[in-house]
Amino acid sequence: MLVAGAGGGFDVYAGLPLALALRERGKEAYLANLSFSHLDGLGLDVWLAEDVAAVGPDTDSRDWYFPERALARWLHSRRLPSTVYAFPRVGVRPLRAAYERLTAHLGIDAVVLVDGGTDILMRGDEAGLGTPVEDMASLAAVRGLDVPVKVVVCLGFGVDAYHGVNHAQVLENLAALERDGAYLGAFSLSRATAPGELYLDAVAHARGEMPSHPSIVNGSIAAAVRGDFGDVRFTDRTKGSELFVNPLMALYFAVDLDALAARSLYLDRIEDTVLARQIASIIEDYRDEVTPRPPRVFPH
Repeated sequence: MLVAGAGGGFDVYAGLPLALALRERGKEAYLANLSFSHLDGLGLDVWLAEDVAAVGPDTDSRDWYFPERALARWLHSRRLPSTVYAFPRVGVRPLRAAYERLTAHLGIDAVVLVDGGTDILMRGDEAGLGTPVEDMASLAAVRGLDVPVKVVVCLGFGVDAYHGVNHAQVLENLAALERDGAYLGAFSLSRATAPGELYLDAVAHARGEMPSHPSIVNGSIAAAVRGDFGDVRFTDRTKGSELFVNPLMALYFAVDLDALAARSLYLDRIEDTVLARQIASIIEDYRDEVTPRPPRVFPH
């Protein structure tokens, strides 16, 4: 099974508890991530195939921002398999080809695409889309894979409010997926479990690896898992914002990937993209064509 971060950055950390739980059950679970790091500076020995880097704890890089290596180092410190596969930030066509190479190499029969946050659930006509470029690239790329099982899992309900996502519309979209038979349910990440405890340790380790740029998403989720509430401060990066850490942030929501992709109103438009900036341009053009659904407030 391949557990892959959809939106770049630290998204792979949101998938770590799933991979650990799968390994507890005797499954072969591998970790991958769409990377924001400068992978083009890595040595030739790191590249498993075109656009597929196999990052380990000792991978040399001049880029100080390297979540994949931070995670590999944490895994190594825990005597766990420590390779984290990384894809460059590209368009759908090369990203799908990279996924095809990696899934064939590893013999993958299930892909779990993980979003830190819930903006991957946006279909395109909501009041705000969050940061959709990388999520949509990953969703479109994996949709085209010939793999028996494909699932999207979100962790961090509420964190995308700071990027304009209206979370009443997140729930509305989940309800629509339920009507389609594509909502697979929700479950909690608990610190009372080994995967939950290890997740907290991994997030703390990542903060130590990159103290000037810790993950706001995973920091918020970790705070929720610890039982913190409200305007929790764990980094200066949130200075000037009021956070609302709460137990909903520690919930995983799972949906069928192909059904989610089918609900997107613009995913077919990005199918032939090669560069990430092409996706951004297409989304901007699409948003100019539609009248967004008005935001809704929670009634209680």
